[in-house]
Amino acid sequence: MKLALHILTPDKEILKEEVDEVLVPTVSGEIGILPNHVSLMTQIQPGELIVVNGGKRSSYAITGGYLEVNNNNVNILGDYAIRSEEIELSKAEEAKKKAEAMMKEKGNDVEFAEVEAQLRRSLLEIKIGQKRRHIRPQ
Repeated sequence: MKLALHILTPDKEILKEEVDEVLVPTVSGEIGILPNHVSLMTQIQPGELIVVNGGKRSSYAITGGYLEVNNNNVNILGDYAIRSEEIELSKAEEAKKKAEAMMKEKGNDVEFAEVEAQLRRSLLEIKIGQKRRHIRPQ
């Protein structure tokens, strides 16, 4: 038996396929979702989302959102998500430096919150990208 996994962000559909297991960072800690999991709705914490299918693990950086599990359907509505293999570390480092410089400038609260979100996203991408680069595929 498999899980029907669907990962969506406001920008695009990230993944839609049947999988064996999903590991999700939530505000209550990491949750492992297997077939026949109890129905659940919870908030996702920024971190690493892991999808296991056929013994292979895929890693995604996710900045937050919501997880819904119901009748072997797993829906993830993320603020932002990217597969670790698609992370370009040089671009993430550049975005981090740019956001740090912008935070030093005076701006209103809305601008500061947007720049802070960009900084958090780039730091997460760097962390997940570096972690996955050092692990060989299984």
